[in-house]
Amino acid sequence: MDRPAIPNAAERLAFVQAEIRKAALANSRKPEDVTLVAVSKTFGAEAIVPVLDAGQRVFGENRVQEAKAKWPALRERYPDIELHLIGPLQSNKAKEAVSLFDAIHTVDRPKIAETLAAEIAKQGRKPKLFIEVNTGGEEQKAGIAPDLADAFIKTCRDRYGLAIEGLMCIPPFDEPPAPHFALLQKIAKRNGLEKLSMGMSADFPSAIAFGATHVRVGSAIFGERPHP
Repeated sequence: MDRPAIPNAAERLAFVQAEIRKAALANSRKPEDVTLVAVSKTFGAEAIVPVLDAGQRVFGENRVQEAKAKWPALRERYPDIELHLIGPLQSNKAKEAVSLFDAIHTVDRPKIAETLAAEIAKQGRKPKLFIEVNTGGEEQKAGIAPDLADAFIKTCRDRYGLAIEGLMCIPPFDEPPAPHFALLQKIAKRNGLEKLSMGMSADFPSAIAFGATHVRVGSAIFGERPHP
């Protein structure tokens, strides 16, 4: 998606919000049914605070340790923050993930499902859970294979007692995203799942056309990511 050069994070946020509204209305959907997850990974508090001050409250992080380092202090100032884990989750980080995050988008294998179920029971917290589907079959990416998704959803529900709310995908960067969004929508529909986490800065209008309920937008709001 082409977007103008806007130097101010609050103005970039407003532009993204307007584009979400436009895409939703163009597809006969309610704009409020699409949640913007502002992806703040690699950005420090100084970059996040202007976006918070502009009214954004839902944020996405890739790493548990990074989120643990910066979000507790921000939550003291902005207690209504909703934090989503959108990066791969290791089983040894499940305890911290359940305590810190309000939603986890990357449930993708039985070991994680089992560990999350145990931590949810122990802590009494129930983050919203999404299963990540590797729609492109990419070896380097996390996510359950599409042909195994139905069985895995059933396993999460029946064996581990998890309340799965939706599905998530990250299409291959070198392929048109629409077929991947359509596939995720199809899997969700036949499994009675209403939430779809799909679409990023370059393609979220297309994702909204295919039913996205959560779009994960980072660079279009925060600008280019800092490199180590």
